[in-house]
Amino acid sequence: MKQRRHTVEQDRQARQALCEAILSLQNMAEIKAFLGDLTTPAELQALADRWRVVGLLKQGLPYRVIAERTGVSVTTTGRVARCLAAPGSGYSIAWSNLSGERVAGEANG
Repeated sequence: MKQRRHTVEQDRQARQALCEAILSLQNMAEIKAFLGDLTTPAELQALADRWRVVGLLKQGLPYRVIAERTGVSVTTTGRVARCLAAPGSGYSIAWSNLSGERVAGEANG
């Protein structure tokens, strides 16, 4: 495990700065370039695989079928499913933004 040389507050600030950097990106090419620089090819593929799992979960497929189709472990699929089910999760927000589905817990408007 990576040895920590910074404080919890420094970790929070680093995550905040990363979010701000992502928000500053203005198009798909910039996002692809940033993700390519930020992650290894394997890390980027793992992120893409998890996002693919979201879509398959939304289709109602069983975890084992998802694992067979994607190569993502049943354990990881379960973790994605738990996050997806949590009110206000990032997966749910992104899915809603892309699909027009309402996120659980959204205010009626």
